[in-house]
Amino acid sequence: MRLAAIDIGSNAARLLISDVVPGPQNTPEFIKVTLIRVPLRLGFDVFDKGEISAGKLEKIIKTIKSYKYLLDVYEVKHLKACATSAMREARNSGEIIKKVKSETGIEIKIISGQEEASLIYENHIADNMNASESYLYIDVGGGSTELTFFSDSKLIFKESFNIGTIRLLKNQVTEATWDEMKQFIKSKTKGYHHVTAIGSGGNINKIFSLSKKKEGKPLSLDNLREYYKEFSNLSLQQRMTVHKMREDRADVIVPALLIYINAMRWTDTEEIYVPKIGLADGLIHTLYEELKDQEIIV
Repeated sequence: MRLAAIDIGSNAARLLISDVVPGPQNTPEFIKVTLIRVPLRLGFDVFDKGEISAGKLEKIIKTIKSYKYLLDVYEVKHLKACATSAMREARNSGEIIKKVKSETGIEIKIISGQEEASLIYENHIADNMNASESYLYIDVGGGSTELTFFSDSKLIFKESFNIGTIRLLKNQVTEATWDEMKQFIKSKTKGYHHVTAIGSGGNINKIFSLSKKKEGKPLSLDNLREYYKEFSNLSLQQRMTVHKMREDRADVIVPALLIYINAMRWTDTEEIYVPKIGLADGLIHTLYEELKDQEIIV
């Protein structure tokens, strides 16, 4: 079965198409067919002006139309589409959702930060790890950071904070907001045994690729600190040329590293695994379960 997900974030939109095939013991295996990312950068409008401009709206429509063509070509019958932080805050998000639906037939659901956190851990990455350990999922986006904490295979908390890479670039994260996240992490993870971090988002994926580490091996907190120091001392242009980064990655990678480093410091964790999963993967997992419940999948 072929499934798809559209994730419209504050920095970029993504279309993920995956095949679901039976694995060992008939558990589903999710195989990525294609992933298409378009840097819409909605957060630059919304976090400044409170709404999405006419120019960005035109880009959204063109992006979703192009995704629709690809869905047809790949013969995808089942789709889940959502939007996160920027669309949550945009005054005109309602009319944009209607316009997209009328012009493309695709319905986009705006999800809360809590729902976003839930969807990210739908990937069940910690299921493949030590059941007696504690794991903190850290998903860093353009508008928000989602945190989900498991210990002994039980969900302890899931929370969303308005600390994102674009907000940091625009100096819109106050000390009070940082302190709120710090106190929350420290109080909620206190007393739990050894915590390992699991990172998701385009920025940590890029860091992992640059590190040349083997799949399944973690990055250390010191690794992240070294990259933070190096990138902070490079201009935007230098980051692009030296490390072959797109501009829309080179500008947000430093604030992203700061968020990961702080979350790890406040949890007293020294390692972060990077399974290269994200919200779109979680949407596909959720869609699969919904279809199974409806007996569309037997």
